[in-house]
Amino acid sequence: MAALSKVPYNCYEIGHTWDPSCVQSAVVVTRSALEVSFKIYAPLYLIAAVLRRKKKDYYLKRLLPEILWSTSFLTTNGGLYIVFFCILRKLLGGFYSWSAGFGSALPASYIAILLERKSRRGLLTIYMANLATETLFRMAVTRGLVKPIKHGEVLLFCITASLYMFFFRSRDGLKGFTFSALKFIVGKEEIPAHSVTAEQICTIPPENTAAIDYKDSQASARRPCSRRRTLVAYTRKLLESLCKKGPRHRCCKHHQDNCISYCVKGFVRMFSVGYLIQCCLKVPSAFRYMFSKPSRLPSLFYNKENFQLGAFLGSFVSIYKGTSCLLRWVRNIDDELHALIAGFLAGISMFFYKSTTISMYLFSKLVETMYFKGIEAGRFPYFPHADTVLYAISTAICFQAAVMEVHNLRPSYWKFLLRLTQGRFALMNRQLLDVFGTHASRDFKGFVPKLDPHYTTILPPGADIEL
Repeated sequence: MAALSKVPYNCYEIGHTWDPSCVQSAVVVTRSALEVSFKIYAPLYLIAAVLRRKKKDYYLKRLLPEILWSTSFLTTNGGLYIVFFCILRKLLGGFYSWSAGFGSALPASYIAILLERKSRRGLLTIYMANLATETLFRMAVTRGLVKPIKHGEVLLFCITASLYMFFFRSRDGLKGFTFSALKFIVGKEEIPAHSVTAEQICTIPPENTAAIDYKDSQASARRPCSRRRTLVAYTRKLLESLCKKGPRHRCCKHHQDNCISYCVKGFVRMFSVGYLIQCCLKVPSAFRYMFSKPSRLPSLFYNKENFQLGAFLGSFVSIYKGTSCLLRWVRNIDDELHALIAGFLAGISMFFYKSTTISMYLFSKLVETMYFKGIEAGRFPYFPHADTVLYAISTAICFQAAVMEVHNLRPSYWKFLLRLTQGRFALMNRQLLDVFGTHASRDFKGFVPKLDPHYTTILPPGADIEL
C-alpha cells in the first residue's frame, strides 16, 4: 500500500531544499519564526491591553514578558518541526506518508504548547481542533468517503445558534465572554429573570401597555415638524411612525418599544456594527492605496462584504427577537424553550455571509461548553492536560495536510505557515511525495527545487523504491 511505502530520500532532497545542512536549516526556520511571531504578538497584546484599559504597571512590567512568552511558543512550534523532521528521517531511513507531516509536528507541537501560558492554551486548542476537523472533513470529501451537504455550514450554524441561545437564556447556562458577547448582540431584554416565574415576569397589564403607547403617540404628535428634513431624519420618522402603531405583549421586557420597533432597532444597530467592523478590517489595506491609487478608497465604504456582514448580524438579531416576541404572543408566556426555535431560525441569516470558519469555530466552542457542563454534572470524565494533547494532535493533522495535500488545508492557515517560515514551506520537493497518492504537488505547478548533487541520493530512473 502507498500509505505503508517508504521513500529513501534524505531530508535535504524533500524538506529543507534551500540548505543541505539540517542544523543550519533549523536555525534559519527558527530565526524567521521568531521574527514573524514577535510581529504578530506585539501589536496583538498591545491592542488587547488598550481595549482592556490596563494600568501603567502592566505596560512596564507584564506586557513585554507576555509578548515574549507567546513568541517563544510559536517560534518553538516552527523551529522544532524541522528538527523532528530531520530526526525522524535519520531514525526511519527515509519518509513514510505520516512521518514528514504528522509525525514531525506532533512532538514539536506538544513541547511548544507547554511553553505557552495556561490561560491561552484553551483558546489555541479550540482554534486548532476546529481547523483540524475541517481539514479531516475535506480529506474525507476528496477521498469520496463522505458527500458534502448543500449549505451545510448554514445548517450547522442554525443548530449551533439554537443551542447557544438556549444556554444563554438558561440559569447558569453561559458564563464569561460568551455570555457577554451574546448579551451585547441580542440585548439584555432577552435575559429572563430566573428569580421569579414566567407568570410573575409578565406583570405589565394590557391596559398599561396601551396607555404607554397612547402617551408616546401624543408626545410624537406634539413634536414640531422640521421644514428641512434630511434623508436620514425622514427615514427615522417614517420608521417611528410605523413602529409606534405596533402592539407589545405583556410578557415582553422591552418596555420602551413595541415588538415591531424592538426588531427594527435591533436590525439597524447590529447592521451598523457589522458594517463598521468590516470597514475597520479594510483600513490597513486602504492605506497602501491612499496616495498611489486614491480612486480605490471609496471601495472601503461601498464594499459588498461590508453590507454582507452587516446584513448577517442585523438579520440574526431581528429574526431572533421577532420569533421570540411571536412565541410570547402565541403561548402567552416567556419560556426558555423559545430560544431553541428562535435561535435556529435566526441561523438562516448566515445565507448573507456564508462562512465555514465561523460555523466550525462556534460549534467547537459549543462542544467545549457542553463538555465542561458535563464534567460539572459528573457525567463526563475529566482528563488532565487534555488541552495540550488535543492541540498537539490537531496541529499535527494540519501539518500533515500542509505537506501531503495542501488543497485540503484552509487557505488562510496555509498563508500563515508561509508567513511563519518566510515562504520556505512551499520549497519542499513534493513531487517525490506524489508516490503516496495524495497529489502532494498538485498546487505547485511542477515546482522542482535546484539541489546540489553532492548532497543528493536520488535514485536513477527505473530504480526500485523500498517497500
